[in-house]
Amino acid sequence: MKFKKQYVSIGLDIGTSAIKCIKLKCTKDKVEMQDFALEPVQSNLAEVLKNIRETKGLQGVNIGVSGPSTVIRYISFPKMSEVELKRALKFEAQKHLPFAVEEINLDGYILQEGLPDNKMLVLVAAVKKDLIAQRLKLIEEAGLKANIIDIDSLALVNAFSFNYPEDQAFKNKVVALLNIGSGMTNLCILENAIPRLSRDIHIAGNNFTQKVIDTMAIDFKSAEELKLNPDNEKLAQLTAAFEAVVNNLVGEIRISFDYYESQSASSVAKIFLSGGGSRSVGLKEMLEKFLGIEVEHWDPLKQINIASGIDTQKIKTLFSQLAVAVGLALRSI
Repeated sequence: MKFKKQYVSIGLDIGTSAIKCIKLKCTKDKVEMQDFALEPVQSNLAEVLKNIRETKGLQGVNIGVSGPSTVIRYISFPKMSEVELKRALKFEAQKHLPFAVEEINLDGYILQEGLPDNKMLVLVAAVKKDLIAQRLKLIEEAGLKANIIDIDSLALVNAFSFNYPEDQAFKNKVVALLNIGSGMTNLCILENAIPRLSRDIHIAGNNFTQKVIDTMAIDFKSAEELKLNPDNEKLAQLTAAFEAVVNNLVGEIRISFDYYESQSASSVAKIFLSGGGSRSVGLKEMLEKFLGIEVEHWDPLKQINIASGIDTQKIKTLFSQLAVAVGLALRSI
């Protein structure tokens, strides 16, 4: 791929348990990761962000939001130009959104044209203004400026599409992206590389950690370490503890799959897994077993060069946690 100009773009993913930052440089025909940060969340978020800003030399950043104050809909519109869409968006979108239009920031993007009955498919994204105000206040307190505000699920799609543009595993197929964070799981369904369903699920890594705490009577830090690297003696006990949480997560995933399949002639053929919560031992195998679908971890840096001086071995242990941050940084590209 060719790029028209050279520039640097920063993706800043402010998660429940960690802040992930990616600095990408776009030059001619390549994208290079120049720097990264992954810092645990503390009570004073602004101070953590300020420290990242100072140590990494940041100023303008792309940030993401998720949760109940965000919504993504895929709506069939009459065929119209982008200019006409901008004018019609509020009127058409309010029929499909759970928020009053005066409470939200709204945007739309044409995904497909030339559909039957002179229709087109439009992605409509809405975020409540008070959530954006809170996030901007935090960013400004840290001395940063927000260049772009995106929704985490769409950043996830952006990272996947950039890194797997010609992958035969999902070409002409339906795949799901499942990003399991600490406090939230993002689910997106792609049909022929076009997003068709996006939602946030409130079952994630912290639910697994809490189950370990309750079952084994240990503290949070010990539970976090154990769920990633248990000894053989505790593996069976840990797997049994996870099963109830996985069942709940699978139930939510199935509801989404069933809804998608009720609207389409296709079914989900594969799940691509990411997020810090996805690293829990045995989780991938349990999802495959309960859903009956192949599950694979994917690399959000697959098509991105790593600058010299960056610890590539460390990156390999962290890449599953960087998908949203990478997608946010790629948003400028």
